[in-house]
Amino acid sequence: MKTRAAVLYEMGLPRPYSESKPLKIEEVDLDPPGRGEVLIQIKAVGLCHSDLSVINGSRPRVMPMALGHEAAGIVTSLGPGVADLQVGDHVVCAFVPSCGHCAPCKEGRPALCEPGARANNEGTLLSGDHRLHQHGQEIHHHLGVSGFADYAVVDQHSLVKVDPSLPFDEVAVFGCAVMTGVGAVVNTAQIAPGTTVAIIGLGGVGLSALLGAKVAGAARILAVDVNPDKLAIAKNLGATETFDSKEVDVIDRIRLATNGGVDYAFETAGVVAALDVAYRITRRGGTTVTSGLPHPNQQFALSPVSLTAEERTLKGSYIGSCVPSRDIPRYISLYKLGKLPVNHLLTDRISLEQINEGFDRLDRGEAARIVVML
Repeated sequence: MKTRAAVLYEMGLPRPYSESKPLKIEEVDLDPPGRGEVLIQIKAVGLCHSDLSVINGSRPRVMPMALGHEAAGIVTSLGPGVADLQVGDHVVCAFVPSCGHCAPCKEGRPALCEPGARANNEGTLLSGDHRLHQHGQEIHHHLGVSGFADYAVVDQHSLVKVDPSLPFDEVAVFGCAVMTGVGAVVNTAQIAPGTTVAIIGLGGVGLSALLGAKVAGAARILAVDVNPDKLAIAKNLGATETFDSKEVDVIDRIRLATNGGVDYAFETAGVVAALDVAYRITRRGGTTVTSGLPHPNQQFALSPVSLTAEERTLKGSYIGSCVPSRDIPRYISLYKLGKLPVNHLLTDRISLEQINEGFDRLDRGEAARIVVML
């Protein structure tokens, strides 16, 4: 069948993207779903820094690639061997498919699935196959989803069935921003109620982490960013204090305000300087968690003696250390109870044709979550 898709042929084109147009909206060929795969009609997909980092080249991927991974839609047909989904089901895409058989999967850590990581790195589905083509050329899949499209073929292990009463634009963000941000707080760090938390970087993931810290019972939540509009959003969502990270003394001010540092600091910006701030504002005995993805060539320097003498913990968190089939329904339940108001993260809804302009806004830090509606 034919489908529209936003295809990236070259990374690192100059800004503004409204002029260079790195994403080409094209009609491409989409094969039917193979064994264990599902065809879904995409209804909503969020613009995420993980997409932007491919566009600007800081997260190198194989080209050409159809981007988009934070997606929600409707199942329209099933490949052989799919048993847990039916045509008409509403689903959210998880951007790491899990095989269920490798060592990390057996340990209950599907975010680290080895075949899933290999498929994502190679731009294929979990099977190792491509379902997107144009003029005889294979188009690579982005994180097993390629959701900036009218239709996508996705492995069944990348899909979670959700309540059909929920709006697609709101439920889509559970596939990345909410899983990554809330999961970093409740799964990776497992914060204790009554503790002090700092969030550095207030995009969709950072604001989700803020909401996760609130629902987990943090007594103080410090929001740190360079954008005053995002600081205002964070305040409205429950941050107890806000700090402008452009200020040269921001680290000293936070340490003073928290009597030596916070119990948990979460870096969500994907910038080494932000991770440095997060580590330096974490107290002795505290935990620093990073879920950002800077360019692989960037390095983070620290004094190893602080890890030992101060009993510090520095942890990575990928997709919030989540088990998507377990955690997405849990987080949606909290949302329906009004305890996780992720709908307030949505900055705007745009069309697929406006996608390059949308990434300009995301790149300028003007938006928490922009959603393409299809």
